Amino acid sequence: MTATVIDGKAFAATVRENVAAHVTRIKDESGVTPGLAVVLVGEDPASQVYVRSKGKQTVEVGMKSVEHKLDVDTSEADLLALIDQLNNDESIHGILVQLPLPAHLNEDLVINSIDPAKDVDGFHISNVGLLGTGQKAMVPCTPLGCLMMLRDHHGSLSGMNAVVIGRSNIVGKPMANLLLGDSCTVTIAHSRTKDLPDVVRAADIVVAAVGRPEMVPGDWIREGATVIDVGINRIERDGKNKLVGDVDYVSCSEVAGAITPVPGGVGPMTIACLLANTLTACCRANNLVEPEGLTA
Repeated sequence: MTATVIDGKAFAATVRENVAAHVTRIKDESGVTPGLAVVLVGEDPASQVYVRSKGKQTVEVGMKSVEHKLDVDTSEADLLALIDQLNNDESIHGILVQLPLPAHLNEDLVINSIDPAKDVDGFHISNVGLLGTGQKAMVPCTPLGCLMMLRDHHGSLSGMNAVVIGRSNIVGKPMANLLLGDSCTVTIAHSRTKDLPDVVRAADIVVAAVGRPEMVPGDWIREGATVIDVGINRIERDGKNKLVGDVDYVSCSEVAGAITPVPGGVGPMTIACLLANTLTACCRANNLVEPEGLTA
């Protein structure tokens, strides 16, 4: 068996087209332009590249893009003051503080200072609680992207056995809650899970989000299972730097029914879902009809 490749790059392009169409509709019907503000503290190279990409894609779908670049030694008080300003700016519907923050800043305090309705990363404790109890929430972008791809591939996920490898607050836990919301039977596995290979072999859906390169080999995968690889790991192989996922793509693709590649799988969906979340936040703030297919 050779697995069907779930092309996240192509799927993300479709999501962006959908978002852009709804942005145009909202502008025409209400005169409102969805606005996203991104706050970057410091000069982390990877974060700078990511923020530039977010800004470019925000403008391309017709949204307002605002960037605040702060010095690495910015005080917590000044950062919180900026967030308060953005919370009260009616032209801004989504606020994202780029992580990681410099060590002198309290990430939990900063994230929880964002208005939950504008928390397009879905990290605010209120959104975490709403998602965990099955209520309407802003959903973290990466798990939302995974869910969209799974729904597109399978249609209904009801009754499927899903194993999420990884228990992070950013991916693992919200992913499990989203799968539960779609009536999967969900197991969260991690480094201390007993008989981990056998646990994974029982899954119709495997979501790998542990941050360990090629941890999951093909003989852990049930024939025909769907594998969503969230991992992005940089390794050296044959004298070259290479990006690999948390699963061994070659061996897993020989037994899986469908699989996401790295790169080009889950990664492109994260920014696409950030745009979708900003659109959703704008609709909710202005009592507009929310677009179908872009939320959990």
